Amino acid sequence: MPRCVVGTVSELPPGTRKIVVVGGRSIGVFNIRGRFYALRNRCPHQGAPLCLGKIKGTTLPGKPYEYVYGRDQEIIRCPWHGWEFEIATGRTYFNPHRMRVKTYDVTVERPESDDVTLETFEVTTEGELVILHA
Repeated sequence: MPRCVVGTVSELPPGTRKIVVVGGRSIGVFNIRGRFYALRNRCPHQGAPLCLGKIKGTTLPGKPYEYVYGRDQEIIRCPWHGWEFEIATGRTYFNPHRMRVKTYDVTVERPESDDVTLETFEVTTEGELVILHA
């Protein structure tokens, strides 16, 4: 599985996202409350750039005429038709067993000085790197 350095943890603070192209695929990397997730940037409905959608919560089951809002910052809404997907799993909120978006593993790793598989540049930085496994 190819690895792609997305940036440092400090470049992707909680509540932000970054869209990268890896192997010809557009992928959105999200930092949700300090945890990193990655989704294919393509809505399965009609191909919209899903990762440009709004990150929100959603209404939860409740009593009749009672609206309960929850899962704040866990749901992304397609910018074209409003379909909602869980950022962590890629599954639709309305039909999680039939429709989903491809997810990718994301890890936070400390850079190794002898890692020759990554292209390096002379920079000064502190902290850890965010690595996308596509």
